[in-house]
This record gives sequence, structure tokens and C-alpha cells, in this order.
Amino acid sequence: MAPDIIASRSEDWTVAVESAGERIDKLVTDTLEEDVSRSQVQMWIKDGLVSVNGTPVKANYKVQSGDRVEVSIPEPVELEVAAEPVPLDIVYQDSDVVVINKARGMVVHPAPGHYSGTVVNGLLYHCNDLSGINGVLRPGIVHRIDKDTSGLLMAAKNDKAHAALAAQLKAHTVTRKYIAIVNGNIPHDKGTIDAPIGRDASDRKLFTVTERNSKRAVTHFAVLERIGNFTVLELMLETGRTHQIRVHMKYIGHPLVGDPAYGRVKEKNQGITGQALHAAVLGFIHPRTEEYVEFTAPLPDDMEALLRRLRSM
Repeated sequence: MAPDIIASRSEDWTVAVESAGERIDKLVTDTLEEDVSRSQVQMWIKDGLVSVNGTPVKANYKVQSGDRVEVSIPEPVELEVAAEPVPLDIVYQDSDVVVINKARGMVVHPAPGHYSGTVVNGLLYHCNDLSGINGVLRPGIVHRIDKDTSGLLMAAKNDKAHAALAAQLKAHTVTRKYIAIVNGNIPHDKGTIDAPIGRDASDRKLFTVTERNSKRAVTHFAVLERIGNFTVLELMLETGRTHQIRVHMKYIGHPLVGDPAYGRVKEKNQGITGQALHAAVLGFIHPRTEEYVEFTAPLPDDMEALLRRLRSM
């Protein structure tokens, strides 16, 4: 790795049989959940940020089944992110952690087209002691939820707390339960979807269940209520892939109500902007006290209104 490059985090995986023979630059581009270009990945390779079986490789290296790929992802490009008095529903905070109940429609961290009004802008206003591990674009952010998903999100106020929370996410020990309203009547009261997720070959902004350049994804679900041709679910994430619940529910034929990317094309407008998905429960080991803490957030008004409307039909 070039001495002046600081990695914010790393990703690693084992090459599947289906990917054997692919160039490493294409494999990394297709596998990473970040929306990065192949030319950007080639620069990372040149800077020694990509290794196979512990050894840096060239961009034209062809991977073999069983190869262990590791990518050190550089910190985001430095950019001034302004503190803004963005309204935040802060559920809990102390000197190490802050937990917020994110509103639907709010972006978590700055990105092209969304450099203001984000959770980060609000956190910078309300907290002056966020962790710097993820760089200036994502200070304190340990994980994220989609723009059009509401619910609980945790951020770290110092690097020690950030590292501890990130390690729990990687070990799949963080409790993350979601409430969703999906299309169709799911006959099973409980179930587990264990299906790998990777980028959609036809649209790199989307994800799909695929064996190619993918990572294992596991979602557990339980039926809370059946309302006509709709089902209310509690879903628990075992892994945390981008768009995981949305992709998995589409995969089993029960897409989320209102989902603009993975939902039904001719779905009737249900009066909700974005997918009917809410991160209702978040639990983790506190990085300082080492005790388990758990937080809950009630359904947002738009989902409550949708449920009342469906029950009255």
C-alpha cells in the first residue's frame, strides 16, 4: 500500500467457482457494494490496495476458485461537510454512541446529489465528537440504512467505539429487526432466506440474488399479520448486504410495498414514499460498559396509516 494512502476499512472474500478466470479488476468492481468504476479499482490495484492470498497483484491477474481477495478501501475524498440544524430524532446518546431514529427520505451520509440535509450534516450539528474512522464524508457512521427506509441507526463518537461496533457488525452479533409490509400472502409463519447477493449484471445500481461475484446473505422472517393480499413481517438480519431485505423479498416473490427499485411495476400507490420498511429494533454490546443495550422505534406515521387503510379494506 502506498505510504500516503489511509484505508478506512477492508473487504475480503473467497472467489467462487463461477468467477474463476475473471480479471481481478473486474471481479472487485462487480463484487464491492460501493458504486466504484473499474478505472478506480485499477488505481487501487496500482497503489497496492488489492491483494490475492496476501500478495498484491496486477489488474490483469486472473483469479482462481478459492483465492482469497482482500481490498483496502481508501478514505472518502476530503470534502467540506457542513454542520446543519437538521432535525434528528435522537433516541440515545452518551460519550461513545449515538442512536437515532432516521426519517424516511433522509440520506445517511453525503454523496453526489446529496451533500446537505443528511444524517451526517445533522450529527455534526448535534455532536462535536464523532469518530473519524470513516473520513470526513461519513464521520461516526458505522452502518447505514437506505434513504427510503426509516428507523434506528447507530453512530460512534470516538474511534475505539467505532472499531468495537464495526467488529460486532462483522461478527453478525448486532441485533437488527425490521418491520415490513409486503405484497402477497406468505403461507409460512416463519422462514429463513439464505441466498447470496451481488450486483445486478444489467444495472450496477441494483442488486440481485446470484452466485456470481456475490456474498452470502441471510434474512430471517416471521409473519406478524396477514391482511388480505398483504403480509406484515418482522425480519432479522444475520448479514448486512446492501438492499438485502428488499432483494430477498423480491426473490421469494413478495416485494416490499412501495419499493421503487424492487417492487411491482404496476403496484397501486399506497400513499407511502419509498418502501414500507422500518428498522424497529437495534441492539449491541456497549463499547465501554460491555453490557448489551437494545433500542426500539415505533412505526412511522405513514406505515401506521397504511396498515389502518389495509385493515379497513
